[in-house]
Amino acid sequence: MRVSVALFTADLRVHDNPVLDGALREAESVVPLFVVDSGIRDADFVVPNRAVFLADCLADLDAALRARGGRLVVRRGDVVQETCRVAARVGAGAVHMAGGASGYAARREARLRAALARERRELRVHEGAVTVVAPGVLVPSGSGRGTAGGARRKDHFAVFTPYYRRWRSEPWRAPLPAPRAVRVPSIRSAALPTAASLAPGVASPDLPAGGETVARRRLRRWAAGPLADYAERQDDLAGDATSRLSPYLHFGCLSPVEVARRALDAGGPGAEAFVRQLAWRDFHLQVLAARPDAAHRDYRPRHDSWRQDADEVAAWCAGLTGYPVVDAAMRQLTQEGWMPGRARLLAASFLAKTLYVDWRTGARHFLALLVDGDIANNQLNWQWVAGTGTDTRPNRILNPIVQALRHDPEGEYVRRWVPELAAVQGPAVHRPWRLPGPDRAALAYPDPIVDLAEAADRFRRRRG
Repeated sequence: MRVSVALFTADLRVHDNPVLDGALREAESVVPLFVVDSGIRDADFVVPNRAVFLADCLADLDAALRARGGRLVVRRGDVVQETCRVAARVGAGAVHMAGGASGYAARREARLRAALARERRELRVHEGAVTVVAPGVLVPSGSGRGTAGGARRKDHFAVFTPYYRRWRSEPWRAPLPAPRAVRVPSIRSAALPTAASLAPGVASPDLPAGGETVARRRLRRWAAGPLADYAERQDDLAGDATSRLSPYLHFGCLSPVEVARRALDAGGPGAEAFVRQLAWRDFHLQVLAARPDAAHRDYRPRHDSWRQDADEVAAWCAGLTGYPVVDAAMRQLTQEGWMPGRARLLAASFLAKTLYVDWRTGARHFLALLVDGDIANNQLNWQWVAGTGTDTRPNRILNPIVQALRHDPEGEYVRRWVPELAAVQGPAVHRPWRLPGPDRAALAYPDPIVDLAEAADRFRRRRG
């Protein structure tokens, strides 16, 4: 009896999963395998918020497989060693897995391919499992047409707009149905991991529930209603008008191909604006695949002499900068492990441009809390904001007051997350330090830690 292994990584779902589908097509029985990878744990990437979400995802995946006659097989340790042990135990001819974009994913793939080859087994990598268009498929004019996974994808687009034009015209694969049955050979499994076993520590109190079941329900609700207004409302901070699908895309509870197609089937300008955000996700993944060092090095060095001020960084992390919209964003991050894209841009710009603190400091803090904390999107968005990445206007500074008045004109978002300012009505909430003396004295809220005009001048002088 032919046996294959489906190694789950960032594709924790049964619907439209090329890895699971490929393994089932090739063999009579399949081992759906997840390895609690010591390499990722040792790198401190699994933090309490993502551990809670991941535990939900794995429990839901196991339930979906059991409903089809199978189950999730769990191992702990080095992902290459454990995968090879499982393949040897069941006599699998091949291991199927999703292609990745990070340097770690590339090393993992190379190690696993070599180890399996020594045992005369094959590794089959499915590049279309975690993106709409795989890294390396689209390359700039003059580079020829790329192939996913080829030569570590050195050719890539460095500017989003031309990438998006090509991405939007690229034929997308058709989504795959969920399997009706999954037959698993006899093999032992460790218990499903708990959040505490994955990453001890205290998680944010208001995390979303993880798993494909919740994800698909959220996608149906989003596509049936709020998506239509996304183009007008995506930056409406008080309206909470974004999809909140990013954690489910990060863990692969949803297929980005299916999400993109469902959005376009709904039609309208909201769908186009939303799909553009999925293109940004693919864009960052293809940049990271070509330049893995962009996770920690400037993509375009500006020779910055970053400031180091522990007190200012602590105030930013705690949401005590004296700039209400920045503080609201940082407090939402602490409470929910998430915040909308516009809030991320404002908080990041304040740290990197206004305080002129190294973007890596902010990126680490975000990764410590974000449920959707993704190396490609987090690091490269931080670099975009800091002006060391792919932004074609590297010296732009987002003024937090101007941005707040534009995207939270009545101050509802600020009052929601900064209760000290709950009594301040209307746009005045964005400038509490300008209230009359008695009113200002009644607020238990800090004065601004920096003057915006002075900070902007400092940034321009030091950036040169």
